[in-house]
Amino acid sequence: MLRSLVNHSVPGVERVDLDDGTVTRLLRTASGLVPVTVAVLDDGVRILGGGDAETTEIVREWFDLDTDIDAVGEAFAGDAVLGPLVRERPAVRVIGHPDAFEAAVQTVLGQQVSLAACRTFTGRLAAAYGAPGPGELLAFPEARVVADADLDQLRAAVGIPLARARTVIAVAAAFADGLRVRRGEDAATVRSALLALPGIGPWTVDYLALRVLRDPDAYPVGDLVLRRALGGVTPAAASELGERWRPWRAYATMQLWTADAFSRTSSA
Repeated sequence: MLRSLVNHSVPGVERVDLDDGTVTRLLRTASGLVPVTVAVLDDGVRILGGGDAETTEIVREWFDLDTDIDAVGEAFAGDAVLGPLVRERPAVRVIGHPDAFEAAVQTVLGQQVSLAACRTFTGRLAAAYGAPGPGELLAFPEARVVADADLDQLRAAVGIPLARARTVIAVAAAFADGLRVRRGEDAATVRSALLALPGIGPWTVDYLALRVLRDPDAYPVGDLVLRRALGGVTPAAASELGERWRPWRAYATMQLWTADAFSRTSSA
């Protein structure tokens, strides 16, 4: 979980300390921006210094703490592919994101580039359009600020192609105009709205369904790492395999991503 947080952390917006096992960032709450530090421990997740009811709810959603992970493990126990993975790492959860707009922009900026490049691009966007917040943290820009940005200036500030900058602004405009990507929203409606935006394809939508819509059956079948973890299969073969993992395909995906990450670390 900590390694995933490191790999996806936005410079200036989040601080992840592997030695202390903590992640620190700002949360948008009804009372404004609130700095929070969350410790990821062997026996669970804890908000350091405590938190009010809203903060606690956000953190529980972020770290997927309300899922009955034992039920997921039982569903996979007899599976030839997932059974061994669950027995080795039974507590793998689907890490979400506390800010849907930030997650959407980061996902767009991560299309067809490495995680390191994605973090760099998202950090540049935050530095150019965000604002200093409490706790010496950078507040990720609100959707309306990005939606109103000049296209050429945003492209230059972030260092991305014009088409990608256009997609970022289109996503921001959709959020600013009322698009809600969160648990409880109608998945088909959200999917349709996102796919209607320029530069948004199935992978982006499937990824956001997994991390932000919190669909337990989301399955980004076009994801290269997912297919690599399955032995380099085609999208069609991955889709066929995934049918037996319903209704928990998001958790199957996380298990496969985790196994791939550990495999590549071990062989490095």
